[in-house]
Amino acid sequence: MLVQTGSMGMTPRAAAAMAAMAAAMVTALAAAACDQGPARQQSPGPVARSTAPGRVGGHADWPAYHANSRRSGYVPGLPPAGRLTLAWSQRLDGAVYGQPLVIGRTVIAATEQDTIYGLSLSTGRVRWSAHVASPLPLSAQPCGNINPIGITSTPVYYRGLVYALAQNGRSGHVLIGLDPATGQVRYRRAVLSPDKRPYFDQQRAALAAGSGRIYVAFGGHFGDCGPYIGSVVGVPAAGRDAATRPAVAYEVPSSNQAGIWAPGGPVIGPGGTLYVGVGNGDVRPPYDDSDSVTALSPSLHRIGVFAPASWMADNRNDLDLGSLAPVLLRSGQLLTVGKRGVGYLLTARHLGGIGGQVAELRICAAFGGAASLGRTVVIPCGSGGPAAVAVSGRLRVLWRGPAAATGSPVIGGGAVWVTDNQAGVLYRLSLRTGKAVALIKLGSGLPHFASPSLSGRLVLIGTLHGVVAVAGA
Repeated sequence: MLVQTGSMGMTPRAAAAMAAMAAAMVTALAAAACDQGPARQQSPGPVARSTAPGRVGGHADWPAYHANSRRSGYVPGLPPAGRLTLAWSQRLDGAVYGQPLVIGRTVIAATEQDTIYGLSLSTGRVRWSAHVASPLPLSAQPCGNINPIGITSTPVYYRGLVYALAQNGRSGHVLIGLDPATGQVRYRRAVLSPDKRPYFDQQRAALAAGSGRIYVAFGGHFGDCGPYIGSVVGVPAAGRDAATRPAVAYEVPSSNQAGIWAPGGPVIGPGGTLYVGVGNGDVRPPYDDSDSVTALSPSLHRIGVFAPASWMADNRNDLDLGSLAPVLLRSGQLLTVGKRGVGYLLTARHLGGIGGQVAELRICAAFGGAASLGRTVVIPCGSGGPAAVAVSGRLRVLWRGPAAATGSPVIGGGAVWVTDNQAGVLYRLSLRTGKAVALIKLGSGLPHFASPSLSGRLVLIGTLHGVVAVAGA
């Protein structure tokens, strides 16, 4: 049963990257405040029971996309970065599009073949695997660029289980909850997209968890084919009454598209408020909540929205805000950047409606998920290299990184970690200047919007063939 409480959307149409701008500016970053089917049975060791990064056996947990529900991409307390070497590489049965999770000493990786793996953090050895659904080949999809499509989004660890959302055949999506110690499936529930057109709905946005729910966001396939409308569904997490509790949902009030597809997925702030970036929708008035940052209550009622004054032109030209997950800062400010390349600074508690930004600055066309540390945000740019932006009452570009580094960055050990997805290279950048301090070839191609996970001295990256671990973080 689905209880619908509103409307919302997404558009995963990869628009041509905007031209890079802004010369690199070398300046010190502001000092930052912390954010912060069963298988082979072999225990992966102790399992942490929190949803925030923690220290387990000298390693930091990585329980969600970009480490936490705010998607900061930063873990404090990691050792200083050192020389980079390949620690291990594990080939799996398909591409790993989502970030690997780290729970205790187990790495969780989910593939496009609908298989979830538990790997040894120290060696990469497969401890267990669970094949949970039937992936859909590209030839059977309405359009797209992933073959096959299985589990594309980053899973989430919540209340003792790892949750992943799998494509199941031609028009099914199923939420799986499994024990990270054994791989045993403890929870399974079909997830219905509110537009009732599951064949045209793709699930790429990372899962989020909070308020007793697992949040699943939907958009369209690459190419924007078919009559989909973006949405978020809140599914009850495993528990005594999970099977009987209804899901809640929000669907964008647009006549078409308006997808929620950015790989970072919903961002959760104080009080459980969700913030999502929404793609392009209608091109004529009245405004339909597309090309926006939308705030939702834990029960998925719409409680706020921001859209640029240029929303009609953005929608007409596929230059929407849905390509990057919103960046929520501890200061109570929110930064959003989309395909147009303009960054908008907002007040999170009051997004301001159409044209309600506090400040704006042309930065770059942004895709994926950003990383933040204190008042500094590192934005993944479609071209021209990542951009570090200082956020106060205004926005200022501090530096631009290597042009080839178009992946989604994370921060740890005094460095910025970002990938060149086309060449299969991991960069370590200076946190102060953005210059490449070290790089290493990973020996495999990387999926779209790849982003590393950090744990102890390891950097973990999902590849088109499995997972690679780099030592030296």
